[in-house]
Amino acid sequence: MEYVYAALLLHKEKKEINEANISSIIKASGATVNEAQVKALIAALADVNIEEAIKAAPVAVAAPAAAPAGGAKEDKKEAEVPSAKTEEQAMEGLSALFG
Repeated sequence: MEYVYAALLLHKEKKEINEANISSIIKASGATVNEAQVKALIAALADVNIEEAIKAAPVAVAAPAAAPAGGAKEDKKEAEVPSAKTEEQAMEGLSALFG
């Protein structure tokens, strides 16, 4: 996945997407470069118009919730307040990430 991100970064910065540039970005990120993956990516992108591929990519956009009618404002406030159990679970997940 980091190879694709490197290619997208190069594209955004209007730099040439080649083996040397992809390898440089991967090295700069601290990851080990797999030359076979770099070559495979370059070959796969040879006939791809990245700008068109980006435009055609599906985008997940969260639609805003419809405003409830009448006195449902109180229900909305209750829905916005996260439960303590949910926050505790989130904190446990974060602590698992950072040790």
